[in-house]
Amino acid sequence: MDLLRHLRHFVVVARELHFGRAAEALGIAQPPLSQSIQRLERELAVELFDRSRRQVRLTTAGQLLLGEADELLAGEARLRHLMRRVREGALGVFRAGVPPETPAVTLRALLDRLTASAPGLDVDLHELTSAEQVRMLAERRLDAGLVHHPVQAGGLRFGPPVDVPVGVLLPRASPLARPREVALADLAGLDLVAPPRVTAPGWYDHLLDVCRRRGFVPPRIRPARNPEFIFGLLLAGGAVALEPQALARREPRIAWRPIAGAALLRRTSAAWPDRAAHPAATMFGQLAAEVLAAEEPALPAAVVPSERPWPVLFDATHG
Repeated sequence: MDLLRHLRHFVVVARELHFGRAAEALGIAQPPLSQSIQRLERELAVELFDRSRRQVRLTTAGQLLLGEADELLAGEARLRHLMRRVREGALGVFRAGVPPETPAVTLRALLDRLTASAPGLDVDLHELTSAEQVRMLAERRLDAGLVHHPVQAGGLRFGPPVDVPVGVLLPRASPLARPREVALADLAGLDLVAPPRVTAPGWYDHLLDVCRRRGFVPPRIRPARNPEFIFGLLLAGGAVALEPQALARREPRIAWRPIAGAALLRRTSAAWPDRAAHPAATMFGQLAAEVLAAEEPALPAAVVPSERPWPVLFDATHG
């Protein structure tokens, strides 16, 4: 028996004390309403209405049930509202990953936007590389993440991508920092400081391929993930890094120069499982794209990706 439906019918009749008016208020015919009340009375083994007179009245059982029914139906409404907010991604725990190099201002902006959009959502943020995020998404230990492309993994959906120009990081005192742009071929003989391949294999391979095609084959690749360690290696001399401009803003002794003749972009987007996704995943993807785009300057025309399908293209010029 649908107890809650019968209780809703009972409450309306108890308020109206008239089956005809109650049926009209409920938008149903009077016979089904009478049958619903009779089923409730049989289920509870009591009479709820005194029908012996021309006027319908509540029995003692009916009076007691009315107060309890109101509380039960109010609880049902609260429960349905709660579950709807969970379905919409406004409540519950949301496990998200972000790259280790994500600036504090970006994290703060993203968390502020999530709090404003879903105040009841408990965001469990993890500092993870792209490879770690992809693995944890596949294992369902993460609900969404921010990954660097290309991503060689199936079973994922991606949010709107954000393309950030990658340039040359080098000591400000270096002669190579004097021009406004630096050609990759001019870096010949210098080591390359880069995150280990395991952190983002697709991006790592693409980066080295672009360097090779542009005449820069570093004699040695020095692995580094922590910004302070990267800066230390660069200031020691004999090495450069290829990173977005935001990283250089953390160290005044480091300069950032665009790459001449090669529009190299790093693409980042949210990712989440394409099946049984967390209800907040799409919202996270959209907010992350908005925050990342706001933190970066507008792309110059020379580095805007072509119309080839994303996420295939990361180097806007080939040759």
